[in-house]
Amino acid sequence: MARTPARSTSGPGVTGSAGFSIFRFFKEVFSELRKVSWPTRQEATRLTVMVIVLSATIGLFLGFVDMAFARLLAIFSGT
Repeated sequence: MARTPARSTSGPGVTGSAGFSIFRFFKEVFSELRKVSWPTRQEATRLTVMVIVLSATIGLFLGFVDMAFARLLAIFSGT
């Protein structure tokens, strides 16, 4: 029977015997954050307003649907 090679116990992000280093982790996090394309203040404000308006619109719509179903149930239940 053929033997299979032993698997490494280190994870995909761990190289060598160094293991996990909290300092290296945060250094890499900040390095990745520098690569991010951040929105301008105007874009962030516009998108925030869009999310608030859309959330309020959907909330109102679902409120009206709930009210309609409540009335329908009240009519059909005889109350």
